[in-house]
Amino acid sequence: MNEDFAIAAKGKDNPPRPLPDQASPSWAAQDPDVQLMLRFQAGDEKAFDELVERNTGKIHALVFRFLGDPSHVEDVAQEVFLRVYRTAARYTPTAKFSTWLYRIAANLSFNVLRSRGKSHMVSLDAGGDDDDGYHRDVPDDSHPSPSENLSRQELRQKIADAVNQLPENQQIAIVLNKYENKSYEEIAAVLGCTSMAVKSLLSRARSNLSESLGRYLKPE
Repeated sequence: MNEDFAIAAKGKDNPPRPLPDQASPSWAAQDPDVQLMLRFQAGDEKAFDELVERNTGKIHALVFRFLGDPSHVEDVAQEVFLRVYRTAARYTPTAKFSTWLYRIAANLSFNVLRSRGKSHMVSLDAGGDDDDGYHRDVPDDSHPSPSENLSRQELRQKIADAVNQLPENQQIAIVLNKYENKSYEEIAAVLGCTSMAVKSLLSRARSNLSESLGRYLKPE
């Protein structure tokens, strides 16, 4: 078991862990992270280390998208997994494990933003070496000139600025749908609302973005 988490959790509310619920939904057997979490819940400490290893990259990327500041990513990601560690005894597989993890990451990220008066911008970057969602949307096979690159960078910043002006739930919905490829159902589980509410959030977000960015975007 990772000693950092054991030390951080010491003295916290950490009741004895029950055995996994044998009546877990059938889909849970197909989610390896759910199975790892249930193993950890039952006392397998190594399962927690594997959970952290499997999910650290995606949580770092998501937190960076929300914060737009690499200096805080490690601390928030550490807190995400610390929350998982501390609440293991109460975990039940009602959704994909990644959905639960994303909900924790989103809540902690926006807590950081609120505590700093939202001084950092939501980023469209993934915070790593992989191409981000913007680059996936606008493939670059033609080796644009430096002036064209500058134009793309300026547009990229305008998009980030516009996303940052959206209400919090719209920001989360846009980031998860557009840049994390999450379905309406998964976003609903993260936000604690219905799929129809997510559809409405995304519709309003796109309308707001179109209004903010209309003059910068070329007509299709």
